[in-house]
Amino acid sequence: MFNYIARRLLQIPVVLFVLSLIIMGLMQLLSPEQRAAAFVTSDKQIENLDLIIEKYHLREGFVVQYKLWAGEVLRGNLGFSRISKEPVLTTIRKRFPASMELALAAFVPIVLVGVWLGTQAATHRDSLLDQALRVAAIVGWSLPTFVVAIWLVAWIYGGLGWFGIGRLPSSLLIELAGGDVHRYTGLFTVDGLLNGRPDITLEALKRLVLPATALVIVVSAGIMRVMRSSMLDELGKDYVRTARAKGLAEKAVVYKHARRNALIPVITMAGPMLGRMIGGIVVIELIFNFPGLGEWAAKAALQLDVTTLLAFVMLIGLIMATANLLVDVAYVIVDPRIRYE
Repeated sequence: MFNYIARRLLQIPVVLFVLSLIIMGLMQLLSPEQRAAAFVTSDKQIENLDLIIEKYHLREGFVVQYKLWAGEVLRGNLGFSRISKEPVLTTIRKRFPASMELALAAFVPIVLVGVWLGTQAATHRDSLLDQALRVAAIVGWSLPTFVVAIWLVAWIYGGLGWFGIGRLPSSLLIELAGGDVHRYTGLFTVDGLLNGRPDITLEALKRLVLPATALVIVVSAGIMRVMRSSMLDELGKDYVRTARAKGLAEKAVVYKHARRNALIPVITMAGPMLGRMIGGIVVIELIFNFPGLGEWAAKAALQLDVTTLLAFVMLIGLIMATANLLVDVAYVIVDPRIRYE
């Protein structure tokens, strides 16, 4: 297992290299002037695009430009973000915890709800409960995430005045900006506890409820459908019939044996899903005013901030490659019969 993990870790730089080649190749479709706009940080520089093009060798060939970009990346310089008006790496450090906090807050309920409902649907096959859950899954999976998000904002936040949007209220954000509260992790739910400020933790948790709920409603429907199908397949196998014939309790057959084996397809789906959620919950972050990576990338795309988009895609590639590795490790934990060489 150790050798397998080591090989997979060595594959990650190769994946990122290929991904960077593809992205840089696509960037060549833009004119030098369009790419130079990514380096403009003030109105005065707009008049000096030719100087920027010459400085960054934007009229050079693909190989020259890639070498220059890769050299800067290896030195830890990912460029300057026009959107956030600061170095890209600085923005990632600030915004990544927000996306991570939201993704984790939604990911655990998504998996738990999806697995539980899928199990219930499979064990009550063709019953009224099963039919109701299948309809709910189809409706949930078919609903666009932004529709659910807007509905929650309008009804729960706007109508009832519950929970709130954004990461924290303005008063607490001012405290954080003033340095009164130390940011250990960037996760407000955790930092509030580490600073002895449960009010920050509670407020951060309250503001995670609505965006996390929007994701749970939509994404858990997909997990439920996969879990139901996998459970039905496992419940029809010989080892389940043998366990029942030996007099093993039905709960033990379902929850200890069949469900454990049925989790393999769910893990396959859930691992990359976490990676996509960290960088791909653009609409959710925009609607709920959540200052994460998704909101940042959306604004960069609208203003053609090439440097920001390039760094964002590379970061998501790294997250996805790591998530796939963790999925393979989880396979062994769930099913010890699986072996890697």
